[in-house]
Amino acid sequence: MSAPDSKQSYLDPDAIARGENLGILARTVVEGYRVGEHRSPYRGFAIEFAQHREYTVGDDPRHLDWKVLGRTDRYYIKQYEQDTNLVMHLLVDGSESMTYGSGRVTKLHYAKALAACLAYLVLLQRDAVSVSLFDTTTREHVVRTDSLGKIHHIMDRLAAFEASEKTDLGVAMEDIARVARARGLVVVMSDLFDDEAGFIKGLRQLRFSGHEVIVFHILDQAEIEFVFDGQVRFIGLEGSPTVELCPADIRKTYLAEIDAMKLRMRQACDTTGSHYVLANTSQPLAEVLSGYLVFRHKVSAR
Repeated sequence: MSAPDSKQSYLDPDAIARGENLGILARTVVEGYRVGEHRSPYRGFAIEFAQHREYTVGDDPRHLDWKVLGRTDRYYIKQYEQDTNLVMHLLVDGSESMTYGSGRVTKLHYAKALAACLAYLVLLQRDAVSVSLFDTTTREHVVRTDSLGKIHHIMDRLAAFEASEKTDLGVAMEDIARVARARGLVVVMSDLFDDEAGFIKGLRQLRFSGHEVIVFHILDQAEIEFVFDGQVRFIGLEGSPTVELCPADIRKTYLAEIDAMKLRMRQACDTTGSHYVLANTSQPLAEVLSGYLVFRHKVSAR
């Protein structure tokens, strides 16, 4: 991944190449506004046979099942299951804790790059995408579009956003559940350093609304492994105090806490039927994204 703070660096060529070959399919039934590649819950008269229903006055006789008529002397209409486009809603955590990065890339830059690549891939396959950046509330929102030409506008909005506030992931998820009335795919990109009850409530609300949910849990390698030595001054973010201590004194406790937190987040996703993906910012974005898409295709094929 290229250096941060450049919108051109968000579109990782390797991630795009791998993702384009794999594609992004909706795992559950979605609702769209045009014909596309994904299964719709609405019944029409095209694509794939779904069921019969009795003929009523006004139905097009061209859709009569003549074989059934010949066998039963009753009039039945053949109904079909239309395919429809995927609508992906991208939620990017833009809170202050996301500005941390022990290397060249911060968690926020990693999340922005992931959002840009997913948006590009979705638009490339003629599906639709919306993008929201949030902290305590939704600060930026790019309305749903299916135009690939809008990718530059999306990257401009991603590049311009600067994190400075605390986090309220639950509110952002509730916002999407409220405005995205058609069932689609919601992708959350966050370090999940927030009120866990609010996050779980948001997951349940989105799933209850019929959305499929993917959570990319974005953490820095130093946060996962706590690779600090000597006397270290830890600067607090989002209102946390600044402390100076010896990491060796708390390493065991810290690692137990971060592992327990990751497990709770994974279990919350599993319980609600959502997908959980741990994204270590030291891993190339292409590996994280393509690895998940391979897994997704395996699940969809079952």
